[in-house]
Amino acid sequence: MQIHIPEDGHWLITALEIMSALFIFIIGLAALWVLITFIADVSQTRHAIRRNYPVIGRFRYLFEKLGGFFRQYFFAMDREELPFNRAQRTWIYRAAKDLNNTVAFGSTRDNRAPGSVLFVNTPYPTLGENAAPAIPITIGRGSRTPYIAPSFFNISGMSYGALSKPAVLALSKGAKKAGIWMNTGEGGLAPWHLQGGCDLVFQIGTAKYGVRDHDGALEDGKLVQIAAHQQVRMFEIKLSQGAKPGKGGILPADKVTREIAVIRGIKEGSASISPNRHPDITTTKTC
Repeated sequence: MQIHIPEDGHWLITALEIMSALFIFIIGLAALWVLITFIADVSQTRHAIRRNYPVIGRFRYLFEKLGGFFRQYFFAMDREELPFNRAQRTWIYRAAKDLNNTVAFGSTRDNRAPGSVLFVNTPYPTLGENAAPAIPITIGRGSRTPYIAPSFFNISGMSYGALSKPAVLALSKGAKKAGIWMNTGEGGLAPWHLQGGCDLVFQIGTAKYGVRDHDGALEDGKLVQIAAHQQVRMFEIKLSQGAKPGKGGILPADKVTREIAVIRGIKEGSASISPNRHPDITTTKTC
C-alpha cells in the first residue's frame, strides 16, 4: 500500500527528519555527559558521595539548593523560619508600601508560650481622658544636667556608615517628632544625627570612634566637644563586641571615605579594626 504525499507536504517530512536528528543529538549529548560525569566522579577523592554514587550523587547538592526554596514558599509555616519568618517579612513589606497590616480572624502566633502578651477584651475600656501617661524616668539624678527620659521605646544604636545619610536623617527627625531618643551607634556623631533635632545617646564602642586619638585611646578634648552638644544627653559605653566577640568589628578600607574618617577619627582609605573589647578595661575591680 502506497501513501501519496502531496508536494506541499515535503516540508513536514523535512521538519520531522530535523526533529528526529535533533532528538538523537540531544540523547547523545546526555549520554556523553553521563559518561564523562561518571568517570570524573569515580576518579575524584574530595566528595565521598560522588565517589560512592557517581552521577546520581550530584542530585543531592541540587536538592539542597532547591530545599531552601521549597521550604520558604511551600512547606514552612508563617512563623517557623529564623531569624525573620514569613509573617514578620510580610508585615514589613506591607508597612513599607503603606498597606493595611491588620489580619482578620485571629493570629498565627502561638499565644500559649510562657511570657506571651495577651490583650483581653473588656466591657469597660479606659477612656482617652482617663488614660494615665507614661511616667518619665530621670537618669543621672546626681549629675549637673540630669536627663528626664519621657519615652519607653527608643531607637537603638546603628552607626552612620552602616546607615546612609537619608536613613540617619529620617530616624533623627522621626525620633524628634515621637519625643524619643536616638542612639548614635559606635560610628561617632554625624551631622545628620544633630540635624534631626532629637535627643541623642552617644555610644562609645571599643574603637572609641569620634572620641579617640590616632592611636585609638580616649581623647578627653573630643569627649568634651561631643558633650558640649545640647542634644547629646547621655553617653553609653559598649564594653565589648557582642555580635563579634572573637575578631571584633572590621571596617574595610574602601568604606573609609573622607567623611567617615573625619567623623570617626581614623585614617582615610585605611581599614579600621574595632577590638573585641576595650584594651584599657581589663577588670571590674576599681583601683
